[in-house]
Amino acid sequence: MMNYEETLTYLYNSAPLFQQVGKDAYKEGLDNTLALDAHFGHPHRKFKTIHVAGTNGKGSCSHTLAAILQSAGYKVGLYTSPHLVDFRERIRVNGAPISQEEVVRFVEEERSFFEPLHPSFFELATAMAFRHFEQEKVDVAVVEVGLGGRLDCTNIIRPDLCVITNISFDHVQFLGNTLAQIASEKAGIIKEGILVVIGEANEETRPVFESKAREKQAPLVFAEDEGRVLSSTVGANGRRIYATQALGCLEGELGGLCQEKNTATILSALHILQKAGYRINENHIREGFAKVCQLTGLMGRWQKLGERPTLVCDTGHNKGGMQYIVEQLGQESYRELHIVIGMVNDKDISGVLGMLPKNAHYYFTQASVQRAMPSANLQRMALEAGLQGEEYPTVEKAVHAAQTSATSEDFIFVGGSTFIVADLLNFFFKKIGK
Repeated sequence: MMNYEETLTYLYNSAPLFQQVGKDAYKEGLDNTLALDAHFGHPHRKFKTIHVAGTNGKGSCSHTLAAILQSAGYKVGLYTSPHLVDFRERIRVNGAPISQEEVVRFVEEERSFFEPLHPSFFELATAMAFRHFEQEKVDVAVVEVGLGGRLDCTNIIRPDLCVITNISFDHVQFLGNTLAQIASEKAGIIKEGILVVIGEANEETRPVFESKAREKQAPLVFAEDEGRVLSSTVGANGRRIYATQALGCLEGELGGLCQEKNTATILSALHILQKAGYRINENHIREGFAKVCQLTGLMGRWQKLGERPTLVCDTGHNKGGMQYIVEQLGQESYRELHIVIGMVNDKDISGVLGMLPKNAHYYFTQASVQRAMPSANLQRMALEAGLQGEEYPTVEKAVHAAQTSATSEDFIFVGGSTFIVADLLNFFFKKIGK
């Protein structure tokens, strides 16, 4: 029998992992998903679900909704991607990751069925998650879409609520190269008669959502129109403090500037869930917002890892996510700014580089995934965008260089890609013995 590490190697090698290789791992269509679902007896029908899609913010929204539901006493499944440190982060019940033994057992017992299907890694992970949630008898699962929506293998569920956080340019090779096309793919999670909350929309995407909701006779709420969040500031402890319409002052553990939009989306979603009979009160909402990382294990969202110099990482990796990061960096106080950055090949790299501050010291690097853009190529593109810095072969070396040259009054930001943050957290946790 394989151990956990051998099982992961088997999964990564036999079922292509999008996280590692990109488009070659993407399988269009739901045939494998439906075959796996039938084989396991449709486990997702045994519990309630909430479906969350969007370009940016869907991870934060999923984790926060799960934290609030946990605070309200529900047994909550949470399925998200990608993982940062360990595969098991993707599949949690009340914050606890699926056990190594269960991952091993699933593969050992089921490989004779799934090997002839040649499923993708994500198709297998989704089947594993839904089966785990059924076995754990969860009350409700918050299910984050992997990519897109219409053809994503999570799209077999019939949820109590659909949430689409926002639309910006990402994965254009699969989802289309206009915002309307991308919105159309994300709107594929809208189901007959099921309420949908849209976090952010614009003149290109709003008509797409309205048209799809009409077609499906699905009641539609635009969170922006409801005005549930009036403003926000960052407290001395780095947490975000919201002025809200219904709850007065609300404190959130996640301090990122992008969380203001996410919080408006979550509050609209909670209002709908309450009307649908979910037992959620003000105390549950406050506790979920205040303890989301503790309750669900969320990492990598404007996460502070060091003081003097300040070290912060964030998984924002496209223009939509980076605009908030750049704005927030402009609000921080420091003597000098150091930015450790790497990106993957299938992103709008020049678009992101063009947004970054020119007056920072840059450390160009590459994550340990095949999709990573070589650091020398990134350095060359950055130079054209007016950004100066050295290149480093690994994230660890780049961060070490930044820490060596920074003074205690400086600020180090690490990001550009989810996988840069993953590499950072991997060596950070090894260093502190976690």
